[in-house]
Amino acid sequence: MGKKEIEKITYDITRDLIKETNYEIIDVEYVKEGSDKYLRVYLDKPEGITIDDCSNVNSQLSKRLDEIDPIKEQYFLEVSSPGIDRPFKTEKDFELNINNDVEVSLYRAIEGSKKYTGKLIKKGKDTITIETLEKQLIIEIKNISKINKAVIIN
Repeated sequence: MGKKEIEKITYDITRDLIKETNYEIIDVEYVKEGSDKYLRVYLDKPEGITIDDCSNVNSQLSKRLDEIDPIKEQYFLEVSSPGIDRPFKTEKDFELNINNDVEVSLYRAIEGSKKYTGKLIKKGKDTITIETLEKQLIIEIKNISKINKAVIIN
């Protein structure tokens, strides 16, 4: 079974397991790191996901995956918070961060830089607008390698 199929099955099982909660699935990934494989499920909820939340979902998900056995090779299952600096993946991520400070990493430099920090002003169909201290930039989404909430330490 391929990576995308494993991620889809895991997403669907997790969705069913958490449907009675206020948890949200942020991402599911099946990756190889070194010689080990990891199946990672990232969850969140409005007040923040806890270790107990992750542990409970991990137990239920592990049991369900063992029952249907979609992954024939050895792997490690991890259920966790996506972290404060998680990349934006969905339209909702962008919408929730309008007027918030973001960090943007680019594939191609704009005006000599591949990294910008500024306020996310607007999300269009194919572009975002951010306002830095110096200027306003319109950036094509296809040029964004990563965008996440800026972590500013005072």
